[in-house]
Amino acid sequence: MKYSPLFWPIRLQGNKIIVLDETLLPHKLNFITVRDYKDSCRVIKQMKTRAIGQVLLVFYTFLLILKQNNAKKNTLPLLKKIANALNSTRPTLSFKYITDMVLSWAQADGKLEKKILSFLEMLKNMRIRQAKDLSKLIKNNDAILTHCNISGLLSLAADFSRKEKKKIRFYVTETRPYLQGSRLTAWELKNSGFDVTVIADNMVAQVMKEGKISKVVVGADHLARNGDIANKIGTYQIALLAKHFKIPFYAVCPPASNAKAGSDIKIEIRPEDELLVFNGKKIAPEGVNGYYPAFDITPDKLITRHIYMGI
Repeated sequence: MKYSPLFWPIRLQGNKIIVLDETLLPHKLNFITVRDYKDSCRVIKQMKTRAIGQVLLVFYTFLLILKQNNAKKNTLPLLKKIANALNSTRPTLSFKYITDMVLSWAQADGKLEKKILSFLEMLKNMRIRQAKDLSKLIKNNDAILTHCNISGLLSLAADFSRKEKKKIRFYVTETRPYLQGSRLTAWELKNSGFDVTVIADNMVAQVMKEGKISKVVVGADHLARNGDIANKIGTYQIALLAKHFKIPFYAVCPPASNAKAGSDIKIEIRPEDELLVFNGKKIAPEGVNGYYPAFDITPDKLITRHIYMGI
């Protein structure tokens, strides 16, 4: 299968990490060099990579530190320091379950690099299986609405569906204010040869009313144990509309965290300039305030089915 660059946007190259800069897509395929954990934290905070890219960057940061400190016997204090720094970058994504896992491996038997690499290989296979599971829910002539970006999984599921001779098309929300839908999702689906229509976020009700949508598929940045999800802001209102119009709503999920419910997930509030400034230019009058919660919570009762990772 041909994977989207967004499916696995991070790689370790010698004593540095190479990161796909998603903020420049679709106009430029550019890569950022990460040389230490401070660079990793900065890349995560600046949203240069996102979703699975940020998860992968956490793992690869630990691998980088191990390569840079291979002569030192006790790296655990340094690993703990790095874990704390990574955990503080994006509260809603909850990297702590990853860093706790890595630290437990480090304390166990010292074969940390091997365990991380083995886990990453398993993670890649699980993502491929998720795409296959999603493709089984897709029917011939489906028109699928999606919001934000699912890091290569939607285009891969569409590829699996196409191999089964299913004809499908996509409606992609712009996903303001970062435009991950029009910049990333539309780009990777179009590159894979699919019919893609971009709509503004506030057109969803009208498009559903016109009968143009047969399914909704979104990702999830955080899964609570009761089935609630946190995803890009705007997901909740799409789920409410899907319920109103009796359209199946599917969520492609990461492993569940320790959060019991969506109310336990901390919502990240991004800087107001990300809403008030576009391409370096003010798009709102001076003196007005901006409020940008980056995520919202979609309750389990609005989700037709979760497509789990299975880890």
